[in-house]
Amino acid sequence: MHRIAVIGNYVPRQCGIATFTTDLCESLASEFPQLTCFAAAVNDRDEGYEYPPRVQFQIDEKDPASYRRGADFLNFNKLDLVCLQHEFGIFGGPDGSHILWLLRDLRTPVVTTLHTVPCRPSSTQQKVLGEIVDRSDRVVVMTQKGTELLGELYRVSPAKIDLIPHGIPDVPFNDPNSYKGKFGVQGKSVLLSFGLLGRSKGVETVIQALPEIIERFPEVVFLVVGATHPNVVRQEGESYRLSLQALARELGVDANVIFHNRFVNLDELTEFLSAADIYVTPYLNQDQITSGTLAYALGAGKAVISTPYWHAEELLSDGSGILVPFAAPDALAHAVMHLLEDEDERNAIRRQAYLASRKMTWPVVARQYIASFQRACRTRLASPRSRLAANWDEMPPLGLDHLRRLTDDVGMLQHAVASVPNYSEGYTTDDNARALLLTVTLEELGDRWMARTSGLAYRYLAFLWHAYNPQNGHFRNFMSYDRRWLEECGSKDSHARALWALGAVLGRSRQEGLRQAAGRLFDLALPAARDFTDLRSAAFTLFGLHDFLRRFPGDHAAQEISTLLGTRLEAAFQQHASPEWPWFEGQLTYANAALPHALLLCGRSLGRSPMIATALQSLDWLLTVQTSSRGHFAPVGNQGFYVQGGVPARFDQQPIEVQITIAACIEAYRVTGKYRWRRHARRIFQWFLGRNDADLALYDSVTGGCGDGLSPEGPSINQGAESALAFLQALVELRLLEGTPDGDGRASSAALRKQQGDACPEYSQ
Repeated sequence: MHRIAVIGNYVPRQCGIATFTTDLCESLASEFPQLTCFAAAVNDRDEGYEYPPRVQFQIDEKDPASYRRGADFLNFNKLDLVCLQHEFGIFGGPDGSHILWLLRDLRTPVVTTLHTVPCRPSSTQQKVLGEIVDRSDRVVVMTQKGTELLGELYRVSPAKIDLIPHGIPDVPFNDPNSYKGKFGVQGKSVLLSFGLLGRSKGVETVIQALPEIIERFPEVVFLVVGATHPNVVRQEGESYRLSLQALARELGVDANVIFHNRFVNLDELTEFLSAADIYVTPYLNQDQITSGTLAYALGAGKAVISTPYWHAEELLSDGSGILVPFAAPDALAHAVMHLLEDEDERNAIRRQAYLASRKMTWPVVARQYIASFQRACRTRLASPRSRLAANWDEMPPLGLDHLRRLTDDVGMLQHAVASVPNYSEGYTTDDNARALLLTVTLEELGDRWMARTSGLAYRYLAFLWHAYNPQNGHFRNFMSYDRRWLEECGSKDSHARALWALGAVLGRSRQEGLRQAAGRLFDLALPAARDFTDLRSAAFTLFGLHDFLRRFPGDHAAQEISTLLGTRLEAAFQQHASPEWPWFEGQLTYANAALPHALLLCGRSLGRSPMIATALQSLDWLLTVQTSSRGHFAPVGNQGFYVQGGVPARFDQQPIEVQITIAACIEAYRVTGKYRWRRHARRIFQWFLGRNDADLALYDSVTGGCGDGLSPEGPSINQGAESALAFLQALVELRLLEGTPDGDGRASSAALRKQQGDACPEYSQ
C-alpha cells in the first residue's frame, strides 16, 4: 500500500471529526513513512480554511458538483484506498446524502469510519447510511454496540466490520497538582468537562450537583473547556452557555465554575486534562456511540464519572470509571464526593483507566487501520463489488472522435494523457497498422463509413510506407514526434501487424488507390515472414495472408508462407499441449487468442479438420481460464501473465486482449455455426462496458476513447491508441456479425442466415 486519502473535516476547522481526521492522517504518516497520506477536507463556509499541506482537495459541503470533482480528483491520483470519516452533519444534502455523489464515482476500495450509528434512524438516514455501508469495502466502528446496531438495523455482516477504538494521544501519567498552578486552581479539587458545547452535553447536571458537593468540599472548581459548537452558534448563538452561567449564579456556585470559551489544541487539552482530578461526561443521550473526549480523558489517566451512554458503558465496564444515571444531579454529587473522599480508590481508577487505554493510543490505532485497509484491498481484489448499472445487451454508438483526436498529419499518435494526445511518446508502426486495419473493417459497414475514413486510411498507409526500411527489408516501429526514427529495425510483431493490415487492404478494401499502394509494400515485406518463429508474429501474418488469399488465391508464395506458418503453430501445440494444458506454449502472455484464431483460419483454408479441432479445443480452454467465478471475461494480466503450474496474473488487464479474443470467437462462430461462440463474443465485449473485475467501464462515452488497462484501482485514465483501436475494432466486428451497421442492436434474419450458411458442416452441430 502506497497512497491513501482520508475524507473528513480537518483542522483548523473546529469540530471533533476535524480533530480525529487530522490525528488519523498524522498518525498514519508517522507510523508508516513509506505511505503517502493526504486529506480531502469538507468546508462548511465559502472562504474555507487555512489548511496544512496535507489537505490536497477541498469539498464544498453544499455543492453536489464539488463531490463529483472530488471523486475525479481521487480517481486521478491512482490511490490504493480512500478512508471516509462519516457523520451525518458534516456533508450536504438531506442527512448528508451529498457524499453519495462522491462514493458512486469512486473507483478505489473504501473503508468508512462511522462516528454515528443511529438506533432509531429516520427513513432518509437509513437509506443514506445503508448505501454508504454498501459502497464501502469495510466499515469501522469504535464500540461493540456499533457492530450490533449495524447487524440488527442495517443487515451488515460482522465479517465486514472492524472494531477499532477511538485514537488518543500517548501522554504520560501525571500528578494533577503539578499542573493546577497554570490555570490558577492550585490547592483546588478540579472537575473537568471539555469539548464543543451543546445542549446534549448535560453540563447543567454538573452545575446542579455543585451545591451539595461544595457544601462538603468548598475548594472544588468545575472547568468547562471548549467553544460552543459552530453549528449551535449559527442556530442559537451563545444562549446555551449563557443559560449555564445564569444557572450557576442562581445556585450560588458561579465562583466555582470557570468557562474557557475557546477551541483548544492538543497541547492545551493535555494540560487541562493533566490538571483535573475528576473528569465528567454528563451527556443526556444514551445513543452517543462515540465520545472522543471520554477517550482522551481515559488516555490521560483520569478518574471518570459518566452517564451510561453506549461508549461510556463499554469503556468504563472494566472499572475504569463510575457510571451514574442520566440527568441525576444527586447521584452525580454522591459519586464526586465519594472519589474526593477516597483518594486510594480514585487513584486505582486512574491507573486502571490509563493501563486499559494503552490499546487506544494513535500508534496502535494507526496499525489497526492499516490492517483494515489491507483487508479492504484484498476483498476488492478477490470479490470486486458492482458499482455500475449497465444494459449489457445494448452496444454503444460508434464514434470516431477520439480516433481523429489521436491522428495528426503524420499518422496515429501512440499515447494520450487522459484523452489528450501525448506528443512526447510519438508514433509506432504497430498503432498505425491497427488503425489502417480498422478503416478497412469500417468500409464493410457501408459507403457512409468508407467516406468518413478514407482520408485516414491513406494517412496510415503512408506511415507504413515510410516505416519500411528497404536496406534491411523490415519495418521500423518507433518514431519520435519530431519525425526521427528511433531504430532501424522494429520488432517481429510490428512487422507482422503491418503485413496483417496490408493483407486486409488487399483482400477487403474497395479503394483501388489503397490496394495498389498496399500491394507493392506487401510484396516487399512478405519474404521476411518466412523466418518468423515467434508464434504471435506468425499469427498476425496469417491474418493478413488469409485476407490476401481470399482475393488472390493463386499466389503461390503467399500460400507457401501461410502453410509454413500454420504448420509451425500446429507443431508448437503438439509439442507443448497436455490434457491439463491444451496450449501452444508453457505460458499465457499477450494476444493469446490470436494463436487459435490463426490456426482456425489455416485449418479452414487448407481443409484440415484436425487443425480446426485443435484450434477450437485451445480456444475453448482459453475462455475457461479467462472467465471469472462471476461469469465475466477476466483476461490474464500482464503483471506476471500465467505460467503453467502457476496462478494467472489478474492485472493489468489489457483492452487488446479483449478485442483479439472477440475476433477469435467470431471466427469460431463462422466456422462452426454454434451460437455459443457468438454469445461468448458479446459477453467478452461487455468487459469494455463494466462487466469486469472492477465493475467499471473502460469505454468513455464522453470522449469515445477507452482506458489503457484495468488495474486493482480501476481503469486507467489514459486513453491511448492501442486501447481506443481495440475497442473500436471489437465494436465494428460485432456490428458486422449482427448485421447492424447503424448499431440498432438487431441482426437481420438474412444476415443470420448468411452467417450460418458460411459454417463448416462438420463443426456446426
